[in-house]
Amino acid sequence: MQPPQSLWWATLDRPVAARDSLRADLDVDVAIVGGGFTGLWTARELKRRDPSLRIAVLEKSVCGFGASGRNGGWASALFPLSDDVVAGHFGQDAFNHQRHVLEGAVRQLGDAAREDHIDAHFVQGGSLTFARSAVQESRLRDSVRAARELGLTIDDLRWLDVGELSAFGYVRAARGATFSPHCARINPARLVRGLADVDEALGVRIFENTAVTRIFGGDGSSRPRVVTIGATVRATYVVRATEGFTPTLPGERRTVAPIYSLMIATQPQTASFWDEVGFGGYETFADDRHLIIYGQRTKDDRIAFGGRGSPYHFGSTVEERFDKDASVFRALAATLRELFPTYKGPITHQWGGPLAMPRDLVPSVLVDHVTGLASAGGYTGDGVVLSRVCATALADIITAPDSDTDHTRLTFVRHRSKKWEPEPLRWLGINVGLGLATWADHTEKIRGKQSRASGWLDRLFNQFPP
Repeated sequence: MQPPQSLWWATLDRPVAARDSLRADLDVDVAIVGGGFTGLWTARELKRRDPSLRIAVLEKSVCGFGASGRNGGWASALFPLSDDVVAGHFGQDAFNHQRHVLEGAVRQLGDAAREDHIDAHFVQGGSLTFARSAVQESRLRDSVRAARELGLTIDDLRWLDVGELSAFGYVRAARGATFSPHCARINPARLVRGLADVDEALGVRIFENTAVTRIFGGDGSSRPRVVTIGATVRATYVVRATEGFTPTLPGERRTVAPIYSLMIATQPQTASFWDEVGFGGYETFADDRHLIIYGQRTKDDRIAFGGRGSPYHFGSTVEERFDKDASVFRALAATLRELFPTYKGPITHQWGGPLAMPRDLVPSVLVDHVTGLASAGGYTGDGVVLSRVCATALADIITAPDSDTDHTRLTFVRHRSKKWEPEPLRWLGINVGLGLATWADHTEKIRGKQSRASGWLDRLFNQFPP
């Protein structure tokens, strides 16, 4: 497999040369399947706790090949479930603890990159969610009021009137926006490739172009093992960190649903363009439509812009041809022109890939000390920061099974999501959800009032609480 031809990979300081593949059996303390953010942060955190640990990372392609090297570059405190759902199901204290950990993790990710001398283009400029209709404005103002009831202050989330947007950023027809400081812009490929280099320097052995075919747990008389095409790795712990590619492993077809998110990027824009629209603090941006969009101003003054809309593929199928969908790319380009009608030049890059969505939208961190099997993932697109948080929890539990830390006390640590429904129910449910989101946005735009599809969408994905 070749690295994806995204904007992020094009900015790397040197061409990607694959590390050696695994050719002989290996015995280690921890084997990590997957060379993305989760796997590489886990290796880093384990080595920082115990430098003597023998750790091997097994990657099917090259480190960062998956979502870690292709995502929108938002290092945010966002969580897949809404704040009121987390507080309602886990309690106010658990919600407060989770919020403080995730908000602090944004800054800590930047600190870690600087400590490791990784130039990931990290700038914590916050995030803007624009209201571009009366319906969106009403929802966003309600979200600020709800946040106050949950204890968030103006320093966490606030409403900006149109007149205040000039100090931040502006998109066409904006009626205002919410602003959260708990988000940074990054270049994800530079971060994930830098992490791989850091791990190697710490003594982690990384094997690329090494496809894992099976993972077996231990049973008391034998250690857990990972079987690759050419060799077997035995370990005390095996960590599965495969995110959107999880369904390609035997027995994992219904663990998460691989949902595709696609992106485009413009050529660098002029100084006059950025003087006009703002984003001088490199704020990330979206609006309050149901079919998610996301964007950032890159270090070289491009607009990198992405969104959902690609269908879920029957049987949780993951194939490289799904990374590009001409109709979705056209829709993204049209939306980008709608937001920024004065941007100049062609779309220079188009790319995409799968992310992992659990049935209840809750990420998980699992460690079974009996079988030696561990895993983390299920970020539903919020994985840049969550992956590091989950990796920290994994490292805490593996090195000290009874540890009680800020990370091991998080609501989603030791949480196990229920399996997705079998096909064709899975295909029908997810694609109906995508259709409802599209329909809700269309009817709200045409009629100027909230669509009934919005409520149906909420019920579809929130009927199975964590």
